[in-house]
Amino acid sequence: MDRARYTKILIGLGVFAFILIARLFYIQIINDRYKTDALNNSIVYETIYPPRGLIYDRDSSILVGNRSCYDILVCPREIRNLDTLTLCEVLGIERAFLEEKLDYYRKYRSKIGFKTLPFLKNVDEQTYMRFCEVQYRFPGWHSQVRTTRNYPFNAGGNLLGYVSEVNADDLARNPEYRSGDYIGRTGLEAVRDKQLRGEKGYHIYLRDSRNRVLTSYNEGRDDKLARPGKDIVSTIDADLQQYGQELMRNKKGSVIAIEPKTGEILSLVTSPGIDVDILADMGGNYDALSKDPNKPMFNRAVQASYPPGSVFKLVNGLIGLEEGVLSPQQCYPCQRGYYYTPTKKLGCHKHPSPIDFREAVMMSCNSYFCYVFKNLLENPRYASCADAFDAWELYVRSFGFGSPVGCEIPNELGGNIPNSSYYDRIYGKGHWKYSSVISLAIGQGELGVTPLQIANLSATIANRGWYISPHLIKDSPAQFHRTLVDSSRFEPLIDGMYRAVHSSAEEGGTARLAAVKGLDICGKTGTAENPHGEDHSVFICFAPREDPQIAVAVYVENAGFGASWACPIASLMVEKYLRGEISKERHWLETYVRDADLMDVKKKEKNAQ
Repeated sequence: MDRARYTKILIGLGVFAFILIARLFYIQIINDRYKTDALNNSIVYETIYPPRGLIYDRDSSILVGNRSCYDILVCPREIRNLDTLTLCEVLGIERAFLEEKLDYYRKYRSKIGFKTLPFLKNVDEQTYMRFCEVQYRFPGWHSQVRTTRNYPFNAGGNLLGYVSEVNADDLARNPEYRSGDYIGRTGLEAVRDKQLRGEKGYHIYLRDSRNRVLTSYNEGRDDKLARPGKDIVSTIDADLQQYGQELMRNKKGSVIAIEPKTGEILSLVTSPGIDVDILADMGGNYDALSKDPNKPMFNRAVQASYPPGSVFKLVNGLIGLEEGVLSPQQCYPCQRGYYYTPTKKLGCHKHPSPIDFREAVMMSCNSYFCYVFKNLLENPRYASCADAFDAWELYVRSFGFGSPVGCEIPNELGGNIPNSSYYDRIYGKGHWKYSSVISLAIGQGELGVTPLQIANLSATIANRGWYISPHLIKDSPAQFHRTLVDSSRFEPLIDGMYRAVHSSAEEGGTARLAAVKGLDICGKTGTAENPHGEDHSVFICFAPREDPQIAVAVYVENAGFGASWACPIASLMVEKYLRGEISKERHWLETYVRDADLMDVKKKEKNAQ
């Protein structure tokens, strides 16, 4: 071997030795990662769960807060020499319960791996403290402190939503979650989960062979602080929401109140609903709620599609005014109904005849609005009935019907507004006319709307033709919409709504129970036919007439005429919001409504049949 080659080999070996020594120096002296890996068997991570963000009402009252709760956790792979008798005594549990859990851990040992699982949730503070004192005696068993929700106001369990432990689907969709974490499941908790949940942290501790925590690892420099969730401010008025729930007790339906100028939802009541007292423990109540025949988990305000009934006459009237087929002075007769064929009649209640537009709104005349609808679909400016109908459909959709209005509640329905193609398929193209769809004139037939859309209609009329998408969170971006009806068309209709509330019985006002001295409430009753039972009671209103502050819609299932139940409920909501209390002369009405058990009445009627 020549000297030059020998020298190169020595140099190469020297470089290799230098790199190896430098790497060992880096690993052992500079970088702690491998040292940490070597210490893994003596290191324990304690998760720090951040407090979830609070939910406030519009006046800074807490709707959803936090309280501390305590859990017992277990890592099955780390269990050693378990003293089952002592553990049961410390935790206050039956031995059979513990054995059942241990059998499960053994059965699914490979699937569980080294995961830490919740063993007991929400144990009381005394049990938690008792366990902490002897925790070192139970390898694989741990305790943790976290926060759970509490509810100062009984204000909308369906609206606020609940949190629950993540499941397999949640883990697949959200890699940042771990087993034992919690996620917003419904309502505002789900919509703003990322904002509310915060970011987890952890403490790292050293422990000895007896599983006793000795000290903080690396003096806490490798710990990670939890980041608290961000608070949100809702548009809800807690007192009004709670009051609406009281009025709807033992009734099926919805109450929605909106501030017209802003689109902010002041209350959104669904009844029967979820009581906030059980929201923090939905896991233990979910089965019972889901099997309840009254469907308390079903948010009727945004997920139920109903015929709008007579309140939809307002939309048809406005379209008629805009299309020029109707003037406020136009009079039509009504002889207890409207004959749309020589032998078929759409009935109406008894009232004076003939009447003009304002009187038709005040008296809720079916016949009048059948004439209006006939003129809309036979308008000579359109080539066919189908073309006129498509124009009508566009007008209707401009009021926010036919699609979700966009509030933050998940699974909001859009309802149904038919188009000409739908009737072409049923009757054949060119083989149908206004009389084929006459029920649309009074808000029946194929129309389907949600109570929230009806409340939005009330706000739109209060604003004289525009609305901001109803929303539940203060910082939601405003989405402005204008109807295809000019603002100048609204005053005659509003005058009719005012007279419906403030006219005498002799004059024919249908909403006299809504009158509150000095509030200038404008309203419209509705009775929505229900093919499956008693008709639904519907009412919309806003107040005051000038510079409206609140618009309300009430839908009470199987409660009959709109004036009977929906009307007084809506007016009480308006008075409560604008004045803070109900006047003495209307205490009887408040008591009458609040104490009524309409669900029980229907049960009795059914049993009597």
